[in-house]
Amino acid sequence: MSGNLASAPAARNTLDLLALAGQPDVPVAIGAHDHLSHGFGGGAPHVHGANGIGDVELPRSTREPRDGHAVDLLLDLSHEFAGELEIVAIGPLTNLALALRADPTLTERIRSVTIMGGAGVAAGNITPVAEANIGNDPEAAADVFAADWDVTLVPLDVTMEHTLEEADRETLLAANAPFPRALGQILDHYFDFYEPTYGRRMCALHDPLAAALAVGDVTATRAPLVPITVDTSAGPGRGQTIADLRNQRLGDLHHDGHRTRFVREIDRPLGPHLVEVLTGMTSPS
Repeated sequence: MSGNLASAPAARNTLDLLALAGQPDVPVAIGAHDHLSHGFGGGAPHVHGANGIGDVELPRSTREPRDGHAVDLLLDLSHEFAGELEIVAIGPLTNLALALRADPTLTERIRSVTIMGGAGVAAGNITPVAEANIGNDPEAAADVFAADWDVTLVPLDVTMEHTLEEADRETLLAANAPFPRALGQILDHYFDFYEPTYGRRMCALHDPLAAALAVGDVTATRAPLVPITVDTSAGPGRGQTIADLRNQRLGDLHHDGHRTRFVREIDRPLGPHLVEVLTGMTSPS
């Protein structure tokens, strides 16, 4: 799916990173290039570099993306692992929306969906109110939140509070395995982007937090079940994730009948744990 980068080069980056991490068997297919209501807008080279990975050149994997669309791969996997498959969405939700349109029964075969995206009380990051993954395809996001499945939403409200510092990047650069060393190089560009936000070279941990929650490495300690609405209008609120967070001051107030958990806090800082996991990796055999 096109997000920070067009879908085809993003798939290439994924293959190269998987090879570097010693994970050559994970299937990769190219997703949608354009969003539901408009074309791909060119990505975010100012954030992630022209190639999507901080302008770092990785060793090229010998693998190529699978034939066929990523939506077809997702639907195939949903049948192969019916009731077990957990989706972690860390880009615009176009592929998920297309999969739902192709097969509305997909929701019956998915155990859970974890989405990095949105902003409840926090400011947006592409407009004053819209976060990039939701704001780049609001129509797709609206479809996904309206579907009948369990969703964990990991918004900017929590991801901006979990960070990596320059000392963490230096630790990754000194790691024994090639994957964390490459991440340390990639982070250099990302730190430059975030310096005006935090006042020093560091970065937020958006996608890693969603992944860590999905695999159980961290636990949400505040995550009320709330109704979620996505603004799909053409006005200044387009892409806003509207979460009903009223009356939450004294604790989580769950809204009956709603299946989206809005993550507000987790049980420990993610940064130190992430560095520990990455530096514990060994070189691929």
